[in-house]
Amino acid sequence: MSDEAKTLIEQARALPPQDRIALVEDVLDSLDRADPDIDQLWAQEASDRLAAYRRGELAAKDLREIKSNCPATHSAT
Repeated sequence: MSDEAKTLIEQARALPPQDRIALVEDVLDSLDRADPDIDQLWAQEASDRLAAYRRGELAAKDLREIKSNCPATHSAT
């Protein structure tokens, strides 16, 4: 962590609780914004995978098989 970040944390801790909450919400909101570059990369990846599937280079998998390998989603079915 940079010295600047450490200084900001110290300053944030000195704020009243309501201001700290607002600050945290704003920082989290800034991390949740869509990134057009990343969105474009994912769209290209999806397009490439679909093209590979249609060419027979990529096999489809049954959703139940995928879920059975993911314990966190096992009970969500």
